Amino acid sequence: MISEAPNRDIEGAEVVDTNIHEITQESKPTVKKRVGGWKLALILLANQGLATLAFFGVGVNLVLFLIRVLDQESATAANNVSIWTGTVYLFSLVGAFLSDSYWGRYLTCAIFQVILVLGLGLLSLTSWLWLIHPHGCGGVGNYCQPTSKVGVALFYLSIYLIALGYGGHQPTIATFGADQFDESDPKQQFSKAAFFAYFYFALNVGCLFSNTILVYYEDKGLWTLGFLVSLGSAILALVSYLAASPGYRYIKPCGNPLPRVAQVFVAAFRKLSVAPTSPDNLYELEGTKSAIKGSRKILHSNEILFLDKAATITEKDQTADETNPWRLCTVTQVEEAKCVLKMLPVWLCTIIYSVVFTQMASLFVEQGDVMESHIGKFHLPAASMSVFDICSVFICTGLYRNFLVPLAGRLSGNPKGLSELQRMGVGLIIGLLAMVAAGATEIARLRGVTPGEKVSSLSIFWQIPQYVLVGSSEVFMYVGQLEFFNGQAPDGIKSFGSSLCMASISLGNYVSSLLVNIVTHITARGGDPGWIPNNLNEGHLDRFYFLIAILTALDFVVYLFCAKWYKGINLQGSEQEIEIMEDQKGNDLQGSEQETQITETQHGSSSIHGKPQDESVLNKV
Repeated sequence: MISEAPNRDIEGAEVVDTNIHEITQESKPTVKKRVGGWKLALILLANQGLATLAFFGVGVNLVLFLIRVLDQESATAANNVSIWTGTVYLFSLVGAFLSDSYWGRYLTCAIFQVILVLGLGLLSLTSWLWLIHPHGCGGVGNYCQPTSKVGVALFYLSIYLIALGYGGHQPTIATFGADQFDESDPKQQFSKAAFFAYFYFALNVGCLFSNTILVYYEDKGLWTLGFLVSLGSAILALVSYLAASPGYRYIKPCGNPLPRVAQVFVAAFRKLSVAPTSPDNLYELEGTKSAIKGSRKILHSNEILFLDKAATITEKDQTADETNPWRLCTVTQVEEAKCVLKMLPVWLCTIIYSVVFTQMASLFVEQGDVMESHIGKFHLPAASMSVFDICSVFICTGLYRNFLVPLAGRLSGNPKGLSELQRMGVGLIIGLLAMVAAGATEIARLRGVTPGEKVSSLSIFWQIPQYVLVGSSEVFMYVGQLEFFNGQAPDGIKSFGSSLCMASISLGNYVSSLLVNIVTHITARGGDPGWIPNNLNEGHLDRFYFLIAILTALDFVVYLFCAKWYKGINLQGSEQEIEIMEDQKGNDLQGSEQETQITETQHGSSSIHGKPQDESVLNKV
């Protein structure tokens, strides 16, 4: 017989502290309506908007800051921005890991927002004391004096502190906002899905201010003022976030997922010669309790069956004095590892789209900087063109939720309209069209170049189609990604699921930088300036855009296969069903319960996929 499974990651007593509103699978208060909900979600949406304003107040014009203030060449500046932006979203994995494993969503958001404030404060001080000399330099045609090594070093330290702060904050605030809704309530479940659309909407509201007002003043050379406004926005976001602390709905961290996933692979490889048993005979704990603290059980799936070996009970497992987690894992633990593996192919297919997206912060800006951008005497900053991307997001979000969802719902029978995977596929196609539009604009721009002139006669407003297409593709791709990865991630790694969307943007920036380097190396030979020279009038930026369009088309074909193969996660019951079961047990034991506190003591016991162990069942293995 297998001995009783040790209560690792399981708490026997169930106690609710109504003062801090902590919600876990082991502790479910009956007064959940008093915490979380849209009131707290709106505060978190405002926090997202303010933090985004602070971040993009630096990021949206960074490529021109590097060129005009630090005197970098166009290709070098574009690469540095791509690497920096990639690092921002790579830090999202760090934030997600700390949130899921140790700190919890609330504390993680607070700490990384403090780091963001420190980075913006250092950047404002550095630009004022060491970089912007003479005063007002860095505007159009007004380059700054050579900078000191100390100033450059502090500048890079400050922007990477900003990268760490914003990157770690992003996936956690998205998941924390979703935590404010109870999945057991159908209305709140719908609200949770709507939250992700509004989350991306709030992000773009923050971008709207930074990409118009702040960009205008920075383009005039008032860089320090722009950085100080970003600092003020970050401070306001942090203060409002902390002020709402008593009302949040909290989810406890579920422990480090890395050992859990590693145990599954180690146990499976230790049983290479063992044939996986039938699903009904796989190892699982009895009742509603999961071996993963704070997580619901995950039902068995028929994909990646090799990992089922980890939950297959052998004769050695039966005779062992205690269960060895590096040799025998529960079905829930195995399915958690399967979920990660199944999401990875879909996630990898989103990276090329992020290459499309990252062009807005680099090559789109450089392209617009050499186009006719005057409206009378007013000079329109090239980075301000991204306002058309933001407006496109606003309009497409409204059209999608009010028209496309009802129409697609009637045609498909899916109340969400299009599934998350279908939306991501649509986003890929629209992103491809954006690159074709950008390439066509560049061809027209080159035709309008007068020899010896830097600026083409083609109006910068010819960039509107490419920005609008990128914006509409974001509504489908990034909102779909947030819903998909958050919904498909097991309870124990929800922030990790949200971070995959940000990590996709990160790798997209690195791939974009790699593509620029490869294309420059191949095309700039024998005196040829190449496709992306310092003087874009001598190059062929259009060919680079068309190359990305071809890569996106190939990626879409691969994505279709991955999306068709994917099978979603299957959780055992909802929170409400589990709560009803546990309340019934409590009633049988205690007769009555208090409204705001549930106390239940239950000793965990081992079973095979939810069935009691006995000799006849074990002998089947």
